[in-house]
Amino acid sequence: MFSVYRVFLVLFVTLAAAASEVFATKHEVTWDVSTDFKSWESGRTFKVGDQLEFKYSSSMHSVLELSGEKEYKSCDTGTSVNSMNGGNDVVKLTKPGTRYFACGTMGHCDQGMKLKIKTVAANGAGSSADSPSSSSTSPTSEEDTPSSSSTASSTTPTSAAQATQFLAAMSLALTSIIIGLLNIFV
Repeated sequence: MFSVYRVFLVLFVTLAAAASEVFATKHEVTWDVSTDFKSWESGRTFKVGDQLEFKYSSSMHSVLELSGEKEYKSCDTGTSVNSMNGGNDVVKLTKPGTRYFACGTMGHCDQGMKLKIKTVAANGAGSSADSPSSSSTSPTSEEDTPSSSSTASSTTPTSAAQATQFLAAMSLALTSIIIGLLNIFV
């Protein structure tokens, strides 16, 4: 009987490790002048594969992705690399580095409606890259392009490679169960 528990423990640990790699966190951003963005981001870790979901009134605000630290500090919204105005916009964090966001409504950025996100590698290690994920002209791939979404899901699969890792982990777990059962009955 002890072997059965050991098999289930191995299965649980394997599945937990695989699930943490396969599913990304969707960070919901309440995009409003009254939000304290420094406090909001300070308690969070943003990893490659995670998503930012900006929720706001599209008649009052927009989300601009700025090209760098200088534009972020000075609230230079005239040179944004991306503009969103759907009210429920999702931005995928596709690589390590720092990204900068500000409200496009005149005066809102100066009132603190801006957000600086430092994304680390999915394994938790930082990166020396300190540039925005998008190019300075426009998004170049579907992953760098925000999408409007009405889903409120907190986790989503992030890539085919991670799905493959998950399937490999599941195969390993199933193999562990079979070996455990063989040890019990043989």
